[in-house]
Amino acid sequence: MPTPAPTVTLSIVIPMFNEEAVLPLLVERLRPLADGLDTAYEVVAVDDGSSDATPVILERLRREWAQLRIVRLRANAGHQAAISAGLHRARGDYVVTLDADLQDPPEVIAEMLRIAREDHVDVVYGVREDRSTDTAFKRWSAGLFYRSIRRLGAIDAPVDAGDYRLMSRATVDAINSLPEHNRVLRFVVPGLGFPSGSVGYTREVRAAGTSKYPLAKMIRLSVDSVTGFSHAPLRFATWLGLLGGLAALGVLVYAVIARLIGHALPGWTSTVVIVSAVGAVQLLALGILGEYVGRMYAVMQARPTYFIAHDSLDQLDSHR
Repeated sequence: MPTPAPTVTLSIVIPMFNEEAVLPLLVERLRPLADGLDTAYEVVAVDDGSSDATPVILERLRREWAQLRIVRLRANAGHQAAISAGLHRARGDYVVTLDADLQDPPEVIAEMLRIAREDHVDVVYGVREDRSTDTAFKRWSAGLFYRSIRRLGAIDAPVDAGDYRLMSRATVDAINSLPEHNRVLRFVVPGLGFPSGSVGYTREVRAAGTSKYPLAKMIRLSVDSVTGFSHAPLRFATWLGLLGGLAALGVLVYAVIARLIGHALPGWTSTVVIVSAVGAVQLLALGILGEYVGRMYAVMQARPTYFIAHDSLDQLDSHR
């Protein structure tokens, strides 16, 4: 008779992509902390198709750390997809998502767990109260991003709360049941409306390695966030069309009056300007519509956002 898998109270999901430089530092800080929580836990390291020595280092660490579990994706699927894969595989009653770069201190996990238990909340957000270690552009763009999302009426998400959070099993199950593609979890979670709390912390500098979120990925994340959680851009396109129609009506009235009083209309310059303006508005509206149609197309295709190549827990179960 096979031995039943041990009950896990806490799962710590960590997406990783080419993190060979920071892995030893991460384990050095995370393992003593997790061991000191006095609760059954697992660390789910999701290798997002790393091309460096990350898989080798993880396998070596797993031989020394029984609670470490490796989920390897067949190809690089992206940060949000890697977190989703970890949530699908996590077994804990509570699940924490944490990046490997140590900018979000793992020491906050104990406080998150305490608040979840004592206040009986489903989500505890890690809120970056001090971001002085980030560049001025990073702080400005992040502030603009969160303010824009809130003003668009998309989601009332905590400001400066990224992907560092603790979630109950009910929250994780609700997320896993969603069919949405290209999900942005920092807005999916508050969008559920489950009871929540928060813990403030100081954001640290990256312990080692390089950032995996260049400007292009940040822009893509912003577009996915807006189109995934707000209809405001569609309404913006509608208003542009109405304003364009009013402007065209004004030009028509001007042309009729000018004709009646004997003044000739300006030549080709005004014509080119008007046509160009209308064309620009139409292209902008089509671009906005295209973003939404593209998301609908991706959902209709129902293609998985990631493929799991290996889970060390499956290998362990097969030897029981």
